[in-house]
Amino acid sequence: MSIRTEKFLALASIDYAGKSKEDLRALFEKFLAQGMHGLCFSPYEEGQKPGDQLSETQIRRRIEIIAPYTKWVRSFSTTEGNELIPKIAREYNIKTMVGAWLGDDEDINQKEVTNLIELCEKGYVDIAAVGNEVMYRGDLTEQQLLDHIYYAKSKIKDVPVGYVDAYYEFVDHPRITDACDIILANCYPFWEGCDLDYSLLYMKDMYQRALRAGNGKKVIISETGWPSEGTNLEGAFPSHENAMKYFMNTQKWSKEDDIEIFFFSSFDESWKVGAEGDVGAYWGIWDKNEKLKF
Repeated sequence: MSIRTEKFLALASIDYAGKSKEDLRALFEKFLAQGMHGLCFSPYEEGQKPGDQLSETQIRRRIEIIAPYTKWVRSFSTTEGNELIPKIAREYNIKTMVGAWLGDDEDINQKEVTNLIELCEKGYVDIAAVGNEVMYRGDLTEQQLLDHIYYAKSKIKDVPVGYVDAYYEFVDHPRITDACDIILANCYPFWEGCDLDYSLLYMKDMYQRALRAGNGKKVIISETGWPSEGTNLEGAFPSHENAMKYFMNTQKWSKEDDIEIFFFSSFDESWKVGAEGDVGAYWGIWDKNEKLKF
């Protein structure tokens, strides 16, 4: 590697050369204590999955754990107890990105959007997200998604409305990008098989692509993270060390360049192995038993 390349990588992220596991943990604790912009919130306890009813007690307990470390929290649904998340977050002076989960059941979609509108009217929402990776999964057509976004925008006042998806979907679907007040881009170098050493540079490129697609609109990284266990994906290897390094690189960039990032995720979730394989259960900063992992 040339001196120029080494310097470029050093500027892009933190120099971890020669650091032991104990050194990394100490540095991680320092970064965590400094706090982060936003955190994706996982309310599901062991044995639970989406579709199960969430209790106020479990939501409150988990928000109390993360409250000292984040300014914002992101929720993914407005039904089955998820609608309590923004209300409880407000009690802890945490701002909220609240998502209406859209899928292939139109009755549920309508309930999700209706509840999102109601939460906005009550003043519990700072950013409203209509749908999450709907285009990526292929659950709805572009026009069906647009109908939900424009309906929500017609009812929601004084709250920016956006849609969450992989950064490249905003390039591929300019009509959706045009419909959004704000671009909410998921950026995962891990899922594209990127080596940890180049992952921050890769995420910066993802962000720039979303920024260009937005044509002047604000871009927020609505999800990014790195799993701590599981099977590698090409050059992307899950490990405690890599998860810590990715978190710290991300937070350093967020603070230096004032990039608004929601880190994924707060707690490990066992149910996610069904959709994502063994790595799905290990994206949290805290484990499934609510203990800090690193």
